[in-house]
Amino acid sequence: MLILLAFIIVFHITSAALLFISTIDNAWWVGDNFSTDVWRMCATNTSSCVAITDQFKEYQSIQAVQASMILSTIFCCVAFLVFILQLFRLKQGERFVLTSIIQLLSCLCVMIAASIYTDRHEELHKSSGYTTEVSKGQYGYSFVLAWIAFAFTLISGVMYLVLRKRK
Repeated sequence: MLILLAFIIVFHITSAALLFISTIDNAWWVGDNFSTDVWRMCATNTSSCVAITDQFKEYQSIQAVQASMILSTIFCCVAFLVFILQLFRLKQGERFVLTSIIQLLSCLCVMIAASIYTDRHEELHKSSGYTTEVSKGQYGYSFVLAWIAFAFTLISGVMYLVLRKRK
């Protein structure tokens, strides 16, 4: 049981780390001389960064992605704290339902963020506010990590739903 508990804790911490990296790191859309995320666009050859503000086309979509990624990270961290509390408070044989619900909300938020970015990426990168041409790029590793975090939070949410407290 101790090994299973350690695995679940490591899996949850890995999910949170993936969410933090994909939310913060500047690699959702990359090209030869630029990288951009939901916060700013950086030109690699001049080392200059431009914050994404309301002057950019489709700024509302970027704000939705920002909010969803932040919410997913917060939900994942709260789910871990609730799991630790339930670990000491639940009676033997009860399920970690509250932890599972919160973790599945985190899963839903990261899915919404990655889906919006996937759907709107062409319009997002045609704005005249960019200092370089960013439409000819490709998805970066932060975007891929967001989808991996979706899978991890979904799996851990289901694991918490199935898990019962044992001695």
